Amino acid sequence: MPDLQAAIARAAGAQVRRMSTLSGGCVGDVYRVELADGRTLVAKAGDADSGLGIEGYMLDYLASHSALPGPKVVHAANDLLIMTWIETSGGLSAGAQRHAADLLAALHAVTGDSFGLEKSTLIGGLHQPNPWTARWIDFFRDQRLLHMGGQALKAAQLPARTLTRLEAFCGRLEKWIEEPAAPSLIHGDMWTGNVLCHRDRIAGFVDPAIYYADPEVELAFATLFGTFGQPFFERYNDLRPLRPGFFEERRDIYNLYPLLVHVHLFGGSYVRSVERTLSRFGF
Repeated sequence: MPDLQAAIARAAGAQVRRMSTLSGGCVGDVYRVELADGRTLVAKAGDADSGLGIEGYMLDYLASHSALPGPKVVHAANDLLIMTWIETSGGLSAGAQRHAADLLAALHAVTGDSFGLEKSTLIGGLHQPNPWTARWIDFFRDQRLLHMGGQALKAAQLPARTLTRLEAFCGRLEKWIEEPAAPSLIHGDMWTGNVLCHRDRIAGFVDPAIYYADPEVELAFATLFGTFGQPFFERYNDLRPLRPGFFEERRDIYNLYPLLVHVHLFGGSYVRSVERTLSRFGF
């Protein structure tokens, strides 16, 4: 701890007065840091391979390419990420959900020329490849479903027979998935723990896994663990009308990716969730 406090003091330009442990931190330990100059920061500390520098890059990218609220990066290195503190209170009330819809609709209006990103990123500490790709179906198939399925197999978390079923399903994606109007910038890891609220408003989004995508993949993820409900989707639909078939079919297809991430990390019941979705579509 003294070495970490010294590193934080050097990076922040002020002595550390007090530190306390925070929950979370998939790729490192997280601390609330109070400095002698009155600032309160958040520090994530990990090893040299933790990828915290990539998290800092993603936060900076969102700050420079969108108006999405989030922590400001004070220092970013692979073993130490320091960010501004965001005050929170309460949870995802109906008002906060409507505010989230406004913010994410504006984020999704930021478009690129291709799907992917200028560099690979991380999701839950796992490698997320983002080679620029002209077609969304090709990107989602190869860089999301097949990539994460293959990695989960290598981690001995996904049975080979399930990967075979996934590969067969991926060969028929065009039956259900169509090309969006344009690649949209997405946060990429839209679950409740990454959405910070304060007095019925969104205070900030944290832990991004950004790339340019069909924004429906973000909306689908937001339903997987019950992050957003009717207030969010009514407001979002007013701003960016959803294409027919999202809730009926494509939501479950797009949620195969976060499910495969969870298979890689945790295995267990998430494998059965993947298999149920594949069975639903005949594979």
